[in-house]
Amino acid sequence: MKIGILTSGGDCPGINATIRGVCKCALNHYGMEVYGIHNGFRGLMDGHINPLTEDSTSGLLTMGGTILGTSREKPFKKTLATTGNSKPSMIMKTLEEYGIDCLVCIGGNGTQKTAAKLMEVGVNVISIPKTIDNDVWGTDFSFGFDSAVSIAADAIDRLHSTASSHQRVMVIEVMGHKAGWLALYSGMAGGGDIILMPEIPFNIHRIGDTIISRLKKGKPYSIVVVAEGINTPDGKKPAQYIAEEIEYETGFETRETVLGYIQRGGSPTAFDRNLATIMGGHAVELISNGEFGRMVALQGNKISSIPLSETAGKTRLVTEDHELVIQGRRMGICFG
Repeated sequence: MKIGILTSGGDCPGINATIRGVCKCALNHYGMEVYGIHNGFRGLMDGHINPLTEDSTSGLLTMGGTILGTSREKPFKKTLATTGNSKPSMIMKTLEEYGIDCLVCIGGNGTQKTAAKLMEVGVNVISIPKTIDNDVWGTDFSFGFDSAVSIAADAIDRLHSTASSHQRVMVIEVMGHKAGWLALYSGMAGGGDIILMPEIPFNIHRIGDTIISRLKKGKPYSIVVVAEGINTPDGKKPAQYIAEEIEYETGFETRETVLGYIQRGGSPTAFDRNLATIMGGHAVELISNGEFGRMVALQGNKISSIPLSETAGKTRLVTEDHELVIQGRRMGICFG
């Protein structure tokens, strides 16, 4: 059995640990061959592939990024105008040339969608969810999320001291285009006073009232955690918009901080290393059993899998009945 493995979409901590988990399990336990496909689905079209060995996995557990490189290539989007060849047909040709029996795709929502389409055209596929946004439908957690939460929470911790010293309102923007999981988990862990997410509409007057109410209680500073995907007028930058509106509403000096790509870089946490390792191993087990067309998933405390057709095109969003939202409101945290 020959396995091809690729990483697609944005990088995040834990990808290399997953590659390691797949390789070591496939090579040592099942006696399979493993091929690394570089630069995502583009590498499948270009034939940028090489064998992965035991030596290839050395040092990967703690390493950020991806040794295979990545891209946001979407092979089902259009046909190559110069040759008239379809990208899926080029992928099929490459897989046939290398004799790859199954393709392991590591990626987020877009990758799951592409993997499902490859399955429909006859490719044996297993996918592994990867995202710091934690928005892949069908899994409770994706590796990369815990690492990003730790980075964001640490940044929030550091803002408390300067906010307190200067009696300011500090607005910190974290990633999350459609889902507010990162804002919710890091905001709660970092002691945020106001947490704004794409899923829950906010009222700027209520935010101002919350900050003024805190002042009356003897709390002269506030921390506002904002997901980058919140709805702002005229597409204004979220942190900047919220900071300007808070100053206008309250008269308090307000500063904004945008964490950006810092959240995606660096070494994965111990939780993400273990989750990535287990997910990689389970992917190989599925291949060994001939259970193709599935995405590895963490559901509760158990690693399992779901059909790719169930997750493709869906997004896992925060709901107002989530236990952290409920508990936060009971504690007086404003969610907009």
